Amino acid sequence: MISVSNLTYFPIKACKGFDVTSAYIDRMGLENDRRMMVVTPDGRFQTQREYPRLALVTPTLQNEAVVLSAPDFDSIQIHIQSSGTPIPVEIWSSKGVDAIDQGDDAAGWLSDWLNVSVRLVRIVDGFKRKLNPAYAINSDDHTGFSDGYPILIISEESLQDLNSRLDSAVPMNRFRPNLVVKGCEPFAEDAWKRIRIGGVEMALVKPCPRCVVTTIDKETLAKSKEPLKTLEKYRRHELGAIFGMNTIPLNEGKVEVGMEVEVIG
Repeated sequence: MISVSNLTYFPIKACKGFDVTSAYIDRMGLENDRRMMVVTPDGRFQTQREYPRLALVTPTLQNEAVVLSAPDFDSIQIHIQSSGTPIPVEIWSSKGVDAIDQGDDAAGWLSDWLNVSVRLVRIVDGFKRKLNPAYAINSDDHTGFSDGYPILIISEESLQDLNSRLDSAVPMNRFRPNLVVKGCEPFAEDAWKRIRIGGVEMALVKPCPRCVVTTIDKETLAKSKEPLKTLEKYRRHELGAIFGMNTIPLNEGKVEVGMEVEVIG
C-alpha cells in the first residue's frame, strides 16, 4: 500500500520547514505554506541560492503570529499582518504579486541575520498567482510564493535509490517536499497523473528540475557538488536533473500521515 509518510509546511519561502501529522490542503497547497517570503527593499524575492543562511531560520506559526528563530540568535515573535496597503513583489516571472509588508521588526531581524537589507512580506488573501498554463489543469489554478506549483511530492523509495548511488547519503530536506509517500517503486511518482488522499484529489503535472539549493547542507550550510552531480547523470530530463513531482490540488480537504495514496491515473 502506498501511504503518506510525511507532511511539511514551509511558512516562509526559503526558510526551514516543520513537520506535522495532518494538514488542510486548499487550492494553493498546504494551508499557510509559502504564504510569506523574504524580499529585497524593492520587492525581489530572495532564496537560499543567494543567502544559504535562510536555511537556518525556523519560522513557527502560533495562531496569528510567527516566531522567527535561528542558531545562537535571539528569537522574535511577529504578529502576522494580513491587511493594509498591498505592495507589488516579484518572484521569478511573476511580477506585481500583491503582498503585505510584515513590518520593521521582522525586516530588522532578518536583515541582521543575513547582514543585508531585506523585508518580509505575506501574499494578500485571495490573490491568485496563476500557474503556467502549459501545465495547469484549470484556468484558475494558482499558488503562493512557491517556485511554481502548490505542492511537491517525493517518495521515500526515490530518495533511497538516489542515496544508494552517493558516497554520503543526503536527507529528504535537501529537496524540500511538502508531501512524502512510501510503498512504491523508486520514481513511481514520475508516472502518476492523478492521486487521491482521503477526499483530496491531486494532479501531478511536471517533474521538478533541481538546482544548487540541493547541494547545501541545511544544518551546516556546507556546499558540495552532490546530489546534483549524480542526479544529472541518471535523472537527466529536458527540463534538467529531475527529482520529485510538482502537483496541483484539484479540491480541498484534510490529509494525514498514514493515509492511503490511491493512484487513479
